[in-house]
Amino acid sequence: MRAIPPALAARLKESATTLCRCWALRRRDGFVLGFTDHDRDLSLGGVTYAARSGLEAAEASAELGFAVGGGEVAGALTSAGITEADVAAGLYDGAGVETWLVDWAEPEARLLLDVATLGEIRRAGSAFVVELRGLMHRLDVTVGRSFRAACDADLGDARCRVSLADPRFRTTGTVRALPEPGRLTVALAGPFAAGWFSGGRLTWDGGANAGVSADLRGHRRDGETVILDLWDPPPRPAASGDAFTLTAGCDKSLAACRDRFANTVNFQGFPHLPGNDFVLRAGPDAGARLDGSSLFR
Repeated sequence: MRAIPPALAARLKESATTLCRCWALRRRDGFVLGFTDHDRDLSLGGVTYAARSGLEAAEASAELGFAVGGGEVAGALTSAGITEADVAAGLYDGAGVETWLVDWAEPEARLLLDVATLGEIRRAGSAFVVELRGLMHRLDVTVGRSFRAACDADLGDARCRVSLADPRFRTTGTVRALPEPGRLTVALAGPFAAGWFSGGRLTWDGGANAGVSADLRGHRRDGETVILDLWDPPPRPAASGDAFTLTAGCDKSLAACRDRFANTVNFQGFPHLPGNDFVLRAGPDAGARLDGSSLFR
């Protein structure tokens, strides 16, 4: 049973015409934004909830039991609220959202309706729709180790123990040109074999994307030209001369752990674990006659 504050309960008995909704958006970097669908700004708990911010409730749902509830909020990508560049840069990924029912005539009379995190953000022109994921969503997140042939550690973490500060697995560079979105021709600080940074990480050190990181799809050479392919284009336009740092990638295989990083002792996979195709493999004494015909004629 949810307890309604006495001041708000009294107001509900009189009239519901002074009610509005407020959203507190807390990014993972600690920055807090407040929004309200009221026509005037409201101040609650030290946070200013901005009106005319282009944010409003679009849909909400709730389920009994352990089903995942959620909803959506829609708005405009305006300088007064959330900007397109910040959304594209991933600043709002996984941000927390508190939804409040507030009596704007007496703002301290309020009720916390829901706590959620931001999910998928869909953009169309200058507008956006954000998915809200309820607390039950966390029950769908895989927790613990996965027993599989490939390693389940992240390169450079406490379980992997490879030092990404090692100059063999790290370098700096600058952009020379951007022949197409998501593709960079670059100059690296040192010579590296093609594919050495495939699956790795690029962190922008300068330019409009400074501080933003991206996953590398591929690292290759075309003659003397070094080409980096990103999974997604930079959130803000990159320019020739922008500096970045590269760290090596790992395909999670035992061969890569052994040959590239000499780190077999810390391999966190099970390469000899039988897979789903184990029952279809030929036995050691099956011989060469495996064409589907009888073995007894």
